[in-house]
Amino acid sequence: MTHKEKAVQYYQDGYLCSQSVLAAYAEEYGLTEELALKLGTCLGAGMRKGEVCGACTGALMVLGLMHDDPKNRKTAYENTKQFLTDFRDVNGSYLCNDLLGCDVRTPEGVQYARDHHLFTEFCPKMVASAVEILEKIMSAQKEV
Repeated sequence: MTHKEKAVQYYQDGYLCSQSVLAAYAEEYGLTEELALKLGTCLGAGMRKGEVCGACTGALMVLGLMHDDPKNRKTAYENTKQFLTDFRDVNGSYLCNDLLGCDVRTPEGVQYARDHHLFTEFCPKMVASAVEILEKIMSAQKEV
């Protein structure tokens, strides 16, 4: 199973976008599935505020795991910038509220997202997109 398939499966199994992306890579970076799922718990729906999409934060945590040497911050920061730029270019934004077209900070916004099946039909696409972009960056890093 690919990372993208794993991440989408986690999401379809009821985990948050942030949990799903991080958990798909957990084993490779020395995390247990349980720990990865715990770490991503508070980051879904843009940290519950509609801010940076949880799929993006999950991907950024994976990028952080790639750069385990604190002296390697410059590369980590460059990868972060590249990821967010690419995600925005592909999806129009990296902010959850912008992506969903509603304000998930409010009960009305959450209801709108539910009524329009955004959490079940749109968000899995954002999980898949985050992994695709992450894979592209990881592949480029391996070539360096």
